[in-house]
Amino acid sequence: MNDDEELAMWSEVMPLGDLLVRSAHQAPDRDALVLPGQRYTHAELFARAVGVARSLLSLGVRRGDHVGILGHNGIEFIESVFGVALMGGVAVPVNARHRTDELDHIAENADLVGFLTLGSSPGAYLDFPNVLAQALDGLDAQTDVQSLRLPRHPRLRFVVAMNGEAGPGLMSRSEFDEFAGRTDLMQVHRSRASVRVRDAAMLLYTSGTTAHPKGCVLSHEALTRGAVHRARHRYGAGGPDVTWGAGPLYHIGSLSPFLGSIGACGTYVTDTYFDVDRAVDLMAQEGVTVAFPWFPAIMQPMLDHPRFDARALPHLRSILVIGPRPLIEQVQQTFPHAEMLAACGMTEAAGIYALSDRLESVEERSEAQGKAVPGIELRIVDIATGEDLPDGQMGEMLIRGYCVMTEYYRDPAKTAETLSADGWLRTGDLYSRTPDGRVVFHGRLKDMLKIGGENVATIEIESFLCRHPAVRMASVVGRPDSRLDEVAVAFVEVEPGQHLTEDELLDFCRGKISSYKIPAEVHFLGSEEWPMSTTKINKRGLRARLEDSKVGSA
Repeated sequence: MNDDEELAMWSEVMPLGDLLVRSAHQAPDRDALVLPGQRYTHAELFARAVGVARSLLSLGVRRGDHVGILGHNGIEFIESVFGVALMGGVAVPVNARHRTDELDHIAENADLVGFLTLGSSPGAYLDFPNVLAQALDGLDAQTDVQSLRLPRHPRLRFVVAMNGEAGPGLMSRSEFDEFAGRTDLMQVHRSRASVRVRDAAMLLYTSGTTAHPKGCVLSHEALTRGAVHRARHRYGAGGPDVTWGAGPLYHIGSLSPFLGSIGACGTYVTDTYFDVDRAVDLMAQEGVTVAFPWFPAIMQPMLDHPRFDARALPHLRSILVIGPRPLIEQVQQTFPHAEMLAACGMTEAAGIYALSDRLESVEERSEAQGKAVPGIELRIVDIATGEDLPDGQMGEMLIRGYCVMTEYYRDPAKTAETLSADGWLRTGDLYSRTPDGRVVFHGRLKDMLKIGGENVATIEIESFLCRHPAVRMASVVGRPDSRLDEVAVAFVEVEPGQHLTEDELLDFCRGKISSYKIPAEVHFLGSEEWPMSTTKINKRGLRARLEDSKVGSA
């Protein structure tokens, strides 16, 4: 992109719901969403989202109210997100892998007034009504599904099964749809017209250094501005793209390119879950032009698949994949005419805040994560002093700009710790910068794991393990994993007089915390065996024990 082209660009900032209004009127018959055996045009998606908005208004949801959305990728998830946006509410997409402890916390912490989820059905990926019944105490005993009375969640008035069988305490889709007729269509328009671009649009929960996930408040501008700009001007061949995303839409890494696709009147291709056979067929069938495989756990199985043939994807122009240099080079060799995109991002920044440019070589893209995207400022500062560091020196990355979250919901202390008074976001990530402005990732300042693309705070796992009556102390570290990047490994001290096995502890975790948070292995230590640093457990010592055990077993 030359200077004249960049000078001719202008920002497109609008509320989330308006993205769909525009695409439904500019490209009504173009496919907006495609899944195996399903496809929905922009006009169809808009009509369904308006129906959701009317039902929510009839149920008493008002501008600024928070509505949880729990489900896998699909039309129900997407019409729910846009339905909430159209009536001026705040969507709270919830990780579909969360279980009782996490769901209970989010329902309470987010002040949810309602939950839109998926019903039970034969062969369903997950039984969400059963999961919610376990998480929301008293839900399955409710008789008035239009006005729930849950002691721990007094604001939560309804839970809707957007498809399938509702189950006890849940409103069926047919009951929910009946409410749409009680609200005039123009009421949706009036509600939408009152939304401001700096209003909260979404509350996304992310793990950090606290025991529970924290809610990032993201404005309409944060979610739409950069995503649409990149979809219109950076990816693909310059027209409405066919974008394939493998990840779940409750994750900002997939949600952002999806919103960009809608904002650019494009087509988004995905699946309820990643299956390499289905993915290979779907990408070829739909003529994908932009691909977001993101991580090696997705990209490598596709490259290794016996039916994967790059010649079946002649229109593919851009691929964003994060991984080691050999993988990036393999992908580039497989698709010599496609651009390998390098990027870095986070939930608190509504997705990507640095991206490679078209002039970078494959080697540069494999070594660094790009440059600041338009409109975003980056600093790398000394961890101890906060002073800016020169190129080449490693420090903490700070971000400022329109994409940065407003706050951590209901957590002023953590907000003040993370956001400075003049708008700089402390990422907790360690970077350095090259002389030409590219940023290079070196690790995480926070004690956090990255498991299959998910941020996981070790303290969250540790706090849960300590709930077991036989556990006296627990500490968790990461172990490199070829498929998931990292997995959790727990070190545990058992209460005197108690007996506990690895299988018993892992069984205690199943169904209560997400499967990816369950430790891959457990090591038991005596009270005198903990490596200590003054008064704290020295996690470097625990990692050294892992290395020693690996060497000893080799």
